[in-house]
Amino acid sequence: MTKRNWSVPLDYRIMKLKQVIFEWVNYFRIGNMKKLTSRIDEKLRSRIRVIIWKQWKVPTKQIKSLIKLGIPEEEAKGLTFCRKGYRYIGLSKVIQRAISNKSLKQRGVPSSLERYLKVYTVI
Repeated sequence: MTKRNWSVPLDYRIMKLKQVIFEWVNYFRIGNMKKLTSRIDEKLRSRIRVIIWKQWKVPTKQIKSLIKLGIPEEEAKGLTFCRKGYRYIGLSKVIQRAISNKSLKQRGVPSSLERYLKVYTVI
């Protein structure tokens, strides 16, 4: 679902992720998996950031988008012309500030931890 080369709109990808996460959490709601769901959320958000970064494609679009999200121009250029891979960029503090957890939640990215805490049952 979070492969970078799956060329679908982000909204469609988020809808599919919601379906899978909600079904998965509902199926395993009896188990104690609070730590696991928080780790899944971290990885999911990181991969979504990488997908967004890759959708911006060209350096000029990346710089403009980072500036629009409140990142200073020098930091935006430094990250854009970085020779590291997508995974490194997705984990960088600059991208985490620009595409925060709050903005991802507003966009509709599901949280498996929130869903788990909502449906968790103790037997």
